[in-house]
Amino acid sequence: MTSRSNKRRQRSGIRLPLWALFTIGIIFTAIFIGSSIWLLRTVQTMAATFELSNPEFGAVTDPVPGAAITIDENNPESESDPLPIISTDALKPWPGKDRISILLLGIDQRCEETGPTHTDSMMALTIDPVGLSAAMVSLPRDLWVEIPDIGLDRINQAHYFGELYEFPGGGPRLAMETVEATLGVPLDYFVAVNFDAFVQFVDQIDGIDLDVPEAIDDPDYPDRCYGYDPFYIKAGFQHLDGETALKYARTRATFGGDVDRAARQQAVILAVRDQVLRLGKLTDLIRESPQLWQSLQQNVRTNLSLDEALQLALLMQDIPANSVQSAVIDYSYVYNETTPDGRQVLVPNRSAIRELRDLLFTPPAIPTPVIDNLPALMLNENARVALYNGTNVFGLAADTQAYLTQFNINVTEIGNADSASYQASQIIDYGNYPQTTQYLIQLMHIPPLNVSASKNPDGEFDVLVIIGADWQVPGAE
Repeated sequence: MTSRSNKRRQRSGIRLPLWALFTIGIIFTAIFIGSSIWLLRTVQTMAATFELSNPEFGAVTDPVPGAAITIDENNPESESDPLPIISTDALKPWPGKDRISILLLGIDQRCEETGPTHTDSMMALTIDPVGLSAAMVSLPRDLWVEIPDIGLDRINQAHYFGELYEFPGGGPRLAMETVEATLGVPLDYFVAVNFDAFVQFVDQIDGIDLDVPEAIDDPDYPDRCYGYDPFYIKAGFQHLDGETALKYARTRATFGGDVDRAARQQAVILAVRDQVLRLGKLTDLIRESPQLWQSLQQNVRTNLSLDEALQLALLMQDIPANSVQSAVIDYSYVYNETTPDGRQVLVPNRSAIRELRDLLFTPPAIPTPVIDNLPALMLNENARVALYNGTNVFGLAADTQAYLTQFNINVTEIGNADSASYQASQIIDYGNYPQTTQYLIQLMHIPPLNVSASKNPDGEFDVLVIIGADWQVPGAE
């Protein structure tokens, strides 16, 4: 387990009070296609201090030093925390310029289970705070992938193994690492919810309206205790309560199976968003937040902090609707296969998934102005340029130096960046060298949105280029 521990990031799941998670839900449900719909249920009104929480869904655990206080359901006021207030810093805009990616997990928990659980759904969300765009992609649960330190298995097993083997960060962390390896993009945060949070939230907003494209008859729909709870819904416009919406989102009794289900989950998310945004609905949820917090305190896990949630909310308000994309890894990206032990799985077409990843998780190329005398203007600035390799491609900084030298770029330093997982190249101007940065933009096809300014470089250079996975030296194999 020591080698595994060394591979894990240090940011493990933490316990966040559910009133704070309501704010997160607003971010992704009401603003960002409603993608964190279940979190809107987890709310508590604002006041003095807060403690972070990370419940094991439905489980009762021994108290640990520094852990959040557990409320006695028979006497809720016996050890309840003071109601928190929002800090001034939390209401400031999101401070970073890097892309923010979040994994949303729906937890398949039944019969008051307290042990390791599987995920019933996975969605990866990404937000570009500079380009003001966002995207969401659903991953089917039967996707056959490599789970780090485990081996090939269905992607919904990652959370289970992370809990079973007590990986650092538990199931959510191993699920994050699995999706990172599958999509080839880093994930910053996770939000995990179980069935109860979803059902209670949909009921709280008085249900949702959906246009069901085809009738579904599922006599084998599973109940909460490994039995059957037959489900039928007819085609056409329907009003669904929480339990029915859950069944509609979870059933696989259509021709496309797991892939169709992922698309239905996104349709449910959109329907929840529409209902939440109706006049007065958010006000109603906030008014009822103390009761929601008490009833749902064990139904949500996340490593987002309150400040981050509020800052993301401010950021999401600025993203126009036409700058949000959504996609499902469907049969354009996978094919059916049977494993040697007889399991039906979906094998990814990795080249197709990479194309989808590049479409959703990297900024579009932006035309840059052509300046006829740019090389001469760049020489006059006499800027010292450093190249740091932000990938795992050995020698990429040196090869890039040789390439740029042909264009009289004054590369004075090469080295490795603080991480080998940069997906997009970046330029940081530590002075006032606009012609040099503009020339580098053209030579390396770096989007202008990936150019920033700073002060006090860590070396003897004026402009720093962090080379990302999107760069390949022209002519190199």
